[in-house]
Amino acid sequence: MIRIITDSAADMGDIIREDLTILPIHITFGDQEFQDGVDMTHQMFYERLIESDELPVTSQVAPFAFEEAYKAAKEKGEEVIAITLSSKLSGTWQSANIAAESYEDMVHVVDSENVSIGQRVLVEYALRLKDGGMTALEIVEKLEAEKKNIRLIALLDTLEYLKKGGRISRAAAVAGSLLSIKPVIAIQSGEVAILGKARGSRQGNNLLAEQIRLTGGIDFSRPYVLGYTGLSDMLLQKYIADNEVLWKDHVEALDAVSVGGTIGTHTGPGAIGAAFFSL
Repeated sequence: MIRIITDSAADMGDIIREDLTILPIHITFGDQEFQDGVDMTHQMFYERLIESDELPVTSQVAPFAFEEAYKAAKEKGEEVIAITLSSKLSGTWQSANIAAESYEDMVHVVDSENVSIGQRVLVEYALRLKDGGMTALEIVEKLEAEKKNIRLIALLDTLEYLKKGGRISRAAAVAGSLLSIKPVIAIQSGEVAILGKARGSRQGNNLLAEQIRLTGGIDFSRPYVLGYTGLSDMLLQKYIADNEVLWKDHVEALDAVSVGGTIGTHTGPGAIGAAFFSL
């Protein structure tokens, strides 16, 4: 038997499986600490984020949480594949490895080199391979080989939260706001990279679609996910409708998931994105 363990940065709260364990990232607003997906829903997070003058702080999953999950799996006679968010963005991967030192014979830790919906598609792929009858070692080998083909590309609606997080200057944020700048970002080699900037939502949508095409296209035979930040998926639904040519010949409809605080803290509401295996 195989158990897949991941962290809540993968935004998989809508998937309920007996063989899937999701360990919560901790989110702190002021002097209040919450567990992502446990006592703080995505809606609660964005309501607080919008009202707050300061950014919340997100904390990695502690080694103890992984150790408890590994222990429970061992008692059930299960092998574990732990898939974490990028080791370049969080210490969660390190926590998973520290805890695994006492369970070397049964725990395999995989650095997704991604986050949010990009991490999610890798976890979904692992579950699909498990359901197909692969052994844990075969699954890990496949994940390590294929994770390089995952693309996460997103369009931000505002620069305000990058400014609050100290990632861009106040002057740049003000100028971007006046010009309606919409940056397109991606996860590359486990880190956030800016692919381009557009003026206005229409140009931003076009740039996002162009960047998806530049990857070679979406492999619809493997997991793919669309995501949005904030309290509404209205902007994402408009993007789906405007770019029907990207998917209409492959699937009947596209589902969207809410992106939580691990990424939402830095992007703010109104971001939309796609994660998929490239062709």
